[in-house]
Amino acid sequence: MAPNKQLPAVVVLATFAVLLALATPLLAGDPDMVQDICVADYKSLEGPLRLNGFPCKHEATVTADDFFTNVLAKAGDVYSGNPMGSAVTTADVEKIPGLNTLGVSMARVDYAPWGGLNPPHVHPRATEMLFVVEGTLEVGFVTAAGNKLLSRTISKGEVFVFPRGLVHYQRSVGDAAAVAVSAFNSQLPGTQAVAAALFGAAPAVGTDVLARAFQVDGGVVESIKAKFPPK
Repeated sequence: MAPNKQLPAVVVLATFAVLLALATPLLAGDPDMVQDICVADYKSLEGPLRLNGFPCKHEATVTADDFFTNVLAKAGDVYSGNPMGSAVTTADVEKIPGLNTLGVSMARVDYAPWGGLNPPHVHPRATEMLFVVEGTLEVGFVTAAGNKLLSRTISKGEVFVFPRGLVHYQRSVGDAAAVAVSAFNSQLPGTQAVAAALFGAAPAVGTDVLARAFQVDGGVVESIKAKFPPK
């Protein structure tokens, strides 16, 4: 009979490491930034295909102004030819080049009194946290599972969260103009207004498709389309 020999400890540890690796899902490395800054170089937009962001400016050309904007200081016009009575002002990577790769942005929304509406829309790339600066809003979103509406009224100093990709809205319900500031966990969250996307697409979504989806006749669909001319 062969003598009973114990495996060296290093072999045991190596075998255990291999088994652990095989049982553990693979994770990509470097999930976060590997440099301090990557200020967007807008002048390179005509260059090679971009992937998930803008090309970076050379750090020697970066200035403090690349990380600054005052666009949220001015109220949006909620009256002049504005059928919704609301105005959204964004502070994203297209306004602040220094946001490139940082994964955050903000927006200001102004609402006319009594009914100023930020209509149902989605942000495909971000969750939104909305803070009421002035006024009172009715806010809500619809879940994907069961189409349940979660809605409530919020006032100055209060916060409401809209999960990523879900249809949501805000509406002023006070007798004074309202203002809210939103934070997003994306440098460019994207906004797709539901009505405009369906009735103002170019080329147009087929009238028969929309008529069946909304269970109305084609004349109703055409009437709504007339209010959303393609851009």
